[in-house]
Amino acid sequence: QVQLVESGGGLVQPGGSLRLSCAASGSIFSINAMGWYRQAPGKQRELVAAITSGGSTNYADSVKGRFTISRDNAKNTVYLQMNSLKPEDTAVYYCNADGAIDYGLGSFGSWGQGTQVTVSS
Repeated sequence: QVQLVESGGGLVQPGGSLRLSCAASGSIFSINAMGWYRQAPGKQRELVAAITSGGSTNYADSVKGRFTISRDNAKNTVYLQMNSLKPEDTAVYYCNADGAIDYGLGSFGSWGQGTQVTVSS
């Protein structure tokens, strides 16, 4: 009932930047937290950054000072600005959101399909 579509991944050299976007659509009444996770080959999925509806943010220690999460509540969209990228940032990045479904039909927790980010020279 609620779909998340990510965009903005790709190949970038070390030290470069990328901006990921994730748009939520469907029967949405409200969205609480939105976040970005990543999963590298052979590793568990980990939280990269999250943002509440009020704008409070949380970051993994490994990305603090380099990544910035933001959201546009009017567009139901969350962004991840990634600067000073390192090879160890290479992973599939997934968007996540939770909130309430329209018409009082309950709550949702949804994942995007993932977008590949590769940092390599």
